Amino acid sequence: MHSDTQSSLWLKVAAWGGLVFLHFPIAVIALYAFNTEEAAFSFPPKGFTLHWFSVAFARQDVLDAIWLSLQIATLATLLALILGTFAAAALYRRSFFGKESITLMMILPIALPGIITGLALLSAFKQLGIEPGIMTIVIGHATFCVVIVYNNVVARLRRTSHSLIEASMDLGADGWQTFRYVILPNLRSAMLAGGMLAFALSFDELIVTTFTAGHEQPLPLWLLNQLSRPRDVPVTNVVALLVMLVTMIPVLLAYLLTRGGDEMAGSGK
Repeated sequence: MHSDTQSSLWLKVAAWGGLVFLHFPIAVIALYAFNTEEAAFSFPPKGFTLHWFSVAFARQDVLDAIWLSLQIATLATLLALILGTFAAAALYRRSFFGKESITLMMILPIALPGIITGLALLSAFKQLGIEPGIMTIVIGHATFCVVIVYNNVVARLRRTSHSLIEASMDLGADGWQTFRYVILPNLRSAMLAGGMLAFALSFDELIVTTFTAGHEQPLPLWLLNQLSRPRDVPVTNVVALLVMLVTMIPVLLAYLLTRGGDEMAGSGK
């Protein structure tokens, strides 16, 4: 009994230690976003100020990068919601030759390293004569965002009683009416959670964006370029803190929406 208690204690210590190790760099960035000193990392911080927030949001290049990333993430999320929802509705109860291959092809963009996905997309766009720009970034982001929405929606569909659909059809509803009035209301929270996760992934995606952006500079590329400008470190810290908040809040909300169920993408992995 004593040995089990001791093992459990060590497991908790190891788990919390791992969490601290993973989040310590994030805490440092958040702390130095409020530092009064212009030096990159003078420890301990000399004081706390909101000055760098006003400096950051007064810069047009920062505002342009934020607005562009918001546009891209919104469009990629909408595209992923449409494609992921319809793909889940088409596949979740159907059995046919090649179904597993189609499912694997949908999952591959998020399972493969980002550099492989980015190179493949860039090669495809070049072959088709499409110049990199906002739409190529949106398409690139949507390739892996679709998987997030699909996983959430198909998990919810599997938990939805098929008798509801049969009852709707028996009462005279056609396929579209059944989808609109019976299936879709049951999918709302799963779609919302999948959409928020997709938005968070798209907003700070760097590798795929690097290959598909062309001359555009969304926020992740802006941050990457800032690494060569040490004098702008305070402003960079502020923008990095903003990115962390914008990506963290949707993930937390998605977790709260799907807590207690299996709708969360990746649950069971």
